[in-house]
Amino acid sequence: MYLPLLAAAWAAPLGWLVPRAAYRLAVEAGEPPRAACPEGHALTRWLGPPPCRQRGARRWAAATATAAATLATTTGPRPELAVWLLLLPLAALLAAVDARVHRLPDILTVPLAATAAALLGAAALAPHHQGSWRHALLGGLALGGAYFVLFLINPAGLGFGDVKLAVGLGVVLGWYGWGTLFTGAFAGFAAGGMYGLGLILARRADRRAAIPFGPFMIGGAYLGLLLGGLAA
Repeated sequence: MYLPLLAAAWAAPLGWLVPRAAYRLAVEAGEPPRAACPEGHALTRWLGPPPCRQRGARRWAAATATAAATLATTTGPRPELAVWLLLLPLAALLAAVDARVHRLPDILTVPLAATAAALLGAAALAPHHQGSWRHALLGGLALGGAYFVLFLINPAGLGFGDVKLAVGLGVVLGWYGWGTLFTGAFAGFAAGGMYGLGLILARRADRRAAIPFGPFMIGGAYLGLLLGGLAA
């Protein structure tokens, strides 16, 4: 009963900080993180109260809290839940940065993959877990490899940051098996495709326009985790 409330209490403060961190990291490749906000206040810290106004901080806090509570409800008191809650703020930050600048920085994608693999390895040693670390590692290789092939086929439509993100998401989804991996990957592709089609129909973009695919990949993986947790 209290597990979803505890998960929400953990995620809400971190979600509130997402706009600040996303603003700092939403720069072009090769540029350093922003050191000041538009009002001119220095941004010397990643944590703590923002020195300038953050748009959407409350919405991000509510969204991450809701996502964490839902994960806790579907996963239950199992060791992998701690992994999902630790990775959730990082995934939210990746989605926010990609939505702003169509870029998934290595400083976020690489730690996501490495942390997911390491933490799930620890979860596999704990009692009452409902997943497979071997499948998680294979899932990362499989989904990362699939995205790499797509990148080679159409590098203009898929960035290499998406490939790196796919490795981490594949590790997470693979924990629950191949069915969850396929569901999460397909949901991300379907959502991204529908969004792109909607832009074309609304004449806000053409077929060659690039869209930030990371948020849809993350959303699909989140749906896969919910279904995987219920099935487990």
